[in-house]
Amino acid sequence: MSYLSYVNPTATSPWHTYLAQVDRVLPYLGPLARWAETLKRPKRSLLVDVPIEMDDGTVRHFEGYRVQHNLSRGPGKGGVRYHPDVTLEEVMALAGWMTIKNAAVALPFGGAKGGIRVDPKTLSRKELERMTRRYTSEIGIIIGPQQDIPAPDVGTNAQIMGWMMDTYSMNTGATATGVVTGKPIHLGGSLGRVKATGRGVFVTGREAARRIGLKLDGARVAVQGLGNVGGAAAELFGQAGAKLVAVQDHTGTLVNANGFDMADTMEVVKRDGAIGAYKDAERIDNEAFWDVDCDILIPAALEGQITPARANRIKAKLVLEGANGPTLPEADDVLADRGVLVVPDVICNAGGVTVSYFEWVQDFSSFFWSEDEINVRLDKIMVDALKKIWDTADRHKISLRTATFAVACERILVAREERGLYP
Repeated sequence: MSYLSYVNPTATSPWHTYLAQVDRVLPYLGPLARWAETLKRPKRSLLVDVPIEMDDGTVRHFEGYRVQHNLSRGPGKGGVRYHPDVTLEEVMALAGWMTIKNAAVALPFGGAKGGIRVDPKTLSRKELERMTRRYTSEIGIIIGPQQDIPAPDVGTNAQIMGWMMDTYSMNTGATATGVVTGKPIHLGGSLGRVKATGRGVFVTGREAARRIGLKLDGARVAVQGLGNVGGAAAELFGQAGAKLVAVQDHTGTLVNANGFDMADTMEVVKRDGAIGAYKDAERIDNEAFWDVDCDILIPAALEGQITPARANRIKAKLVLEGANGPTLPEADDVLADRGVLVVPDVICNAGGVTVSYFEWVQDFSSFFWSEDEINVRLDKIMVDALKKIWDTADRHKISLRTATFAVACERILVAREERGLYP
């Protein structure tokens, strides 16, 4: 029995969303559609037990995952998520989206993802390190610089990548900086990596705004999630003349029609890890976030946030998906019917994996680029990728999401066809 038999996706689950998105692209794949089942079946899923000794001497067990969705175009690439709601099904979907994302920007990677079901805020630093090192040892049989390269995601950061790199290196007997990306700079990390995903959201948003005639100077922006992605995007939109008018995170929802002071806002986020203590704004009900008057909406938190009901209330002209899978398929249709342009996650937030690719290349060559060089290369890749996707959307008269899947799936399935089946 296939392990897929144990996955029972609901209509709002990430895996259901991913499968629905694949189904929508099938009519545009031509003869390559014969390989389409490849896109619906992860190549490899590893579920591991992660036991650690806690600071009080007790032993706790955590459930960990690593899914390699498709490796036709190269080694697996994708983040590691520490969150109490992580499941195998969610990680499968995230790995599938990574497959599409890497192909959409023509990176030589397949898609992968990992995670542990845990609230990292409840662990001490030492407990977090022990859990990370044990998890890395457990998944070490399938990761490696040429096999599968993890990176940070929700609940993880550069320090955790440093521990992962060190653990893998100790187990293999040689320093392997290329086994993870998003590392600290002095361990082979890349300049520009921390803000790369947010920068990609800004670059694709800037191009989309230009195409629909929306001026960024004075544009009103609402952001859900003000972490590395949402925070960096908000700062860049602010530098372009836009004003942040609403923010939502796990501490609540704040609005200021006159615009948040970005310096003060980011100082609060840096200090507290959340926006809740920011003073110069009005606190509103969380659900009211979806009614805020804005021109640009950036969902940059978790998946499944934009439901059909919420899609009917959104006032933005442009939705930029900083998070993975924030919009349900039915909500996509509602937004399209209402004339709201959605720049999908699989291109919009691809800046992070693009600079991760730069980091991986730099680690192999032991030659590192300046941040200006990183940003110039990133901007060009994102703009070129979006242009091809937009041309595809115009040619077939389809949404940007379906066009992104069309471009990416063609590249993936051509690789699958040309490699053939072994044995």
